[in-house]
Amino acid sequence: MLRRVIALSLLLCCAPAWAKPRWQELPPTPAPLVGETAGYAAVNGIRLYYARIGNGPPIVMLHGGLSNSDYWGHQAEALASHRTVILVDSRGHGRSTRDDQPFGYDLMTDDVVGLLDMLKIPRADVVGWSDGAILGLDMAMRHPDRVGKVFAFGANADPSGLIEGVEKNPTFAAFIDRAGKEYEALSPAPKDYGAFVDAVGRMWSGQPHWTEADLKRIRTPVLIADGDHDEGIKRAHTEYLAATIPGAGLLILPNVSHFAFLQDPALFNAALLAFLDGQ
Repeated sequence: MLRRVIALSLLLCCAPAWAKPRWQELPPTPAPLVGETAGYAAVNGIRLYYARIGNGPPIVMLHGGLSNSDYWGHQAEALASHRTVILVDSRGHGRSTRDDQPFGYDLMTDDVVGLLDMLKIPRADVVGWSDGAILGLDMAMRHPDRVGKVFAFGANADPSGLIEGVEKNPTFAAFIDRAGKEYEALSPAPKDYGAFVDAVGRMWSGQPHWTEADLKRIRTPVLIADGDHDEGIKRAHTEYLAATIPGAGLLILPNVSHFAFLQDPALFNAALLAFLDGQ
């Protein structure tokens, strides 16, 4: 089914020759969905913001570094008709607080598990983008009983998978600028963006650091996905993840970048639903 989705997209998404390529665009961050029920969970010394919408089996949506859960608006809307969607602002991101503990993927994954405990959800599928995709894979390694399927978009297993100088890419630079404005508008510590970016950057420089043996421990159904113009992740690294995680699938979406869920939400959602609903 995923192959049919991609083939159809190639026919439908062709833009006029003079138009700006879709993968160079950064569409607006969606507004929070009408009907969301928001709250805070006290986990690991912080207040973790979350929002819920929809009914059905639970699915947790984890955003990328520097951003917030609003970025998932198009996907949450598509899922809410038959899923209980749980949107999370990672520690220190969006509306969530942070403490003096250094940012780390294991710590942020444990925050998500703590939220599931508070919500009395024993097991959930996970959709992750970038840092959120790393959290999904970390959860599959360290808390396999708490996760069903993992849709991991734009992940890396160690810093060698990152493209050097990504912050100079115009699309990514525009995202960093937008993220700063959103941080100031949403954060409980609105003047701390510089320190926040430095702290996240220190995590990126050394984490994750998973070996081939670590990845081969995963038994959760995983789809490794990315855009064919990702600004920050090396294609060979994405292919390595899919080839190393037992049974993982590989999906490269056409004409999109690290921000595919904004650039072509219809295609992204079709691929996501095909994976989640497949057997």
